[in-house]
Amino acid sequence: MSFFKNIFGQNDGADNENKPNIWNDLTEMSQLDEIIAESATQTVVIFKHSTRCIVSRTALKQFEYDFKADEKLKLYFLDLITYRPVSNEIADRFEVEHQSPQILVIKNGKAIYNTSHSAIDATILERFI
Repeated sequence: MSFFKNIFGQNDGADNENKPNIWNDLTEMSQLDEIIAESATQTVVIFKHSTRCIVSRTALKQFEYDFKADEKLKLYFLDLITYRPVSNEIADRFEVEHQSPQILVIKNGKAIYNTSHSAIDATILERFI
């Protein structure tokens, strides 16, 4: 069984425990108001992740590998399985279609960029700073 865990990972939310320190957890609906306010002075990125999806896990690991820390960016991580109502509210507030995995770039309260699946690329964030 550990062979399959190594290849496919666990679906028990273990991803959350091993996240690098680049993330701020997005767990409350009220944080969306904070994100909108923060986006007036710095670029905010939301990564929506499904702990049950190998594509999402792969996109997350690649994003973390490629990401270069920058104080002008604030990154939020959403476990959309656990916090599905927050994920739904993100789609409504920022007028984007729900995808998983998905990143959104927020500036001045608006989603100025979003993409999903294999198109997620941390290096593209430099364009939004």
